[in-house]
Amino acid sequence: MQDQAEAILKEAGAFSEGHFLLTSGLHSPVYWEKFRILEQPHNTERMCRMIADHFRGCDCRLVVGPTTGGVIVAYEVARQLGVRSIFAEREGTGRVFRRGFRVHPGERVLVVDDVLTTGGSVREVLAEVKRLGGEPVGLGVLIDRSQGNLEFGVPLFSCLRTHTPTYKPEECPLCREGKPLAKPGSGESLPG
Repeated sequence: MQDQAEAILKEAGAFSEGHFLLTSGLHSPVYWEKFRILEQPHNTERMCRMIADHFRGCDCRLVVGPTTGGVIVAYEVARQLGVRSIFAEREGTGRVFRRGFRVHPGERVLVVDDVLTTGGSVREVLAEVKRLGGEPVGLGVLIDRSQGNLEFGVPLFSCLRTHTPTYKPEECPLCREGKPLAKPGSGESLPG
């Protein structure tokens, strides 16, 4: 399955090399642009099917994800599982469900996202699900670039686990080499 996911991502042009500022604030020589997948419904369906098939037996009743890419992933996984989907939006230092979205006490919830690096977004979603009395049953992501050292208290499934280096800005060798820093999605280069 890892090979299939990697082939889909590379075929879609989702892989880039350079010097990138990630959403987490870390720097990396590799960037996986998940929107190259999410812009293509056929590829989104194929990747999300991997997550849905993995968790099909967990009896989840709700799929949730954080904004922005997690919205699309949650919708497609939920569609394939025949359950509802909602998303959590940033508020202050956490995530909340707005727009009348509800997590019912005892409801079995699958949390999904597009790319996992530090786990911050999914931790916020998991915390909000638990605060509302939901029962998280798993975490599914398209790409796991976390280096496999994160624990969430629920089973984690990733379509692709990649061991891509990430650096704190003050420890980044690419900055020391003077390589231009790009902020993906913004189209801008930043001072390295």
